[in-house]
Amino acid sequence: MMIAVSFENLGKSYGNVAALRGVSGEAERSELFGIIGPDGAGKTTLLRILATLIVPGSGRATVDGADVVRDCRTVRDCIGYVPGRFSLYPDLTVEENLTFFASVFGTTLRDNYHLIADIYRHIEPFRHRRAGKLSGGMKQKLALSCALIHRPSVLLLDEPTTGVDPVSRREFWEILGRLKSEGITILVSTPYMDEATRCDRIALMREGRFLMVDTPQRMVSRFGRTLWAVSGERMSKLLADLRQCPGVHTCYAFGSTHHITVDAGLLTLDSLHRRLTGLGHTGLDIRPIEATVEDCFLEWRIEN
Repeated sequence: MMIAVSFENLGKSYGNVAALRGVSGEAERSELFGIIGPDGAGKTTLLRILATLIVPGSGRATVDGADVVRDCRTVRDCIGYVPGRFSLYPDLTVEENLTFFASVFGTTLRDNYHLIADIYRHIEPFRHRRAGKLSGGMKQKLALSCALIHRPSVLLLDEPTTGVDPVSRREFWEILGRLKSEGITILVSTPYMDEATRCDRIALMREGRFLMVDTPQRMVSRFGRTLWAVSGERMSKLLADLRQCPGVHTCYAFGSTHHITVDAGLLTLDSLHRRLTGLGHTGLDIRPIEATVEDCFLEWRIEN
C-alpha cells in the first residue's frame, strides 16, 4: 500500500472559530477519497491546507511525501486543485485559460492534450468562448482540464458539482472514475450524500472532525438500528408526532418520506400504524428500509 496523502492532528482556527479540530487521515495511491459533510464542516479548510494555500495551526500533512509547509513548492508541482468557487479568468477564452495554465507549469496545451482529451472534448467546440460565459457544468470541466494539464499525481477537488445540473454531475463523476484508473489520487469534498457511493472510501465530517472513515458499503453495513420509512397525508404533523412517539429513537425528513430509527422491542409496524391512526393520520405507509450513507451521517452525528 502506497500512501499519497497523509495528515495528522490538523487544527486550524479563524479567530475564535475552530475550523479543524485534530483531523487525521490518509489517501492511498489511485484512491478516490470522499470528504462528505455539510457547509461549515471544515472540508474547504482541509483541502486548502493540502493545496498549500493556508498553513495549519497545528498538526502535519504530506502529499507524495512532501510536507505541505516545509516543501510547499514541491507539493504545488504534484497537485491539481479545483476550488469550490470558479477561479479561472472569466475574460479569457477556454483555450486561452488552458494555454496560460500550461505555461505556468512549463508545458503546452499541444504537448499535453492527450492528458485532458476525454474531458476537453466536451468543451472544445466552445474553445473561443470566454470562460465567464460558460454553463456551470462546462466551467467545471474547464477547471478540471486546467488542473490536469501538467499531469498531477494528486487531484484536490472542493465541492466540484455544487450548482451543476444532474447530467453534468453524472458526467463529472464518470470522468473522475477514469482519472483514478490512470493512477491519479483524488480527494473530493461534497455536501451531496448520494455522491458518496462513487468513492472508494469516505470520511463523514462535521464541525471540524471526522466522525468515521470507511468504505460506503462497510459504513452502511455497520448501521446497527432498525430503520423504517414512514409517509402519510399530513407530513408536517406526522414528523412532529413521530418525534413524540415512545420507541422512536430518531426521525428525519427524507424527501417524500420520514426515516425513523426505532426500538424493535417497543414498536412493531402494526403498533406504530395503530398509534398514528389514532392520532388522526391517514394514507399511512410504513415499511422497513436499508440505511444510506446519509442515514449513517445523521445517526453518528447524534452519537458524537
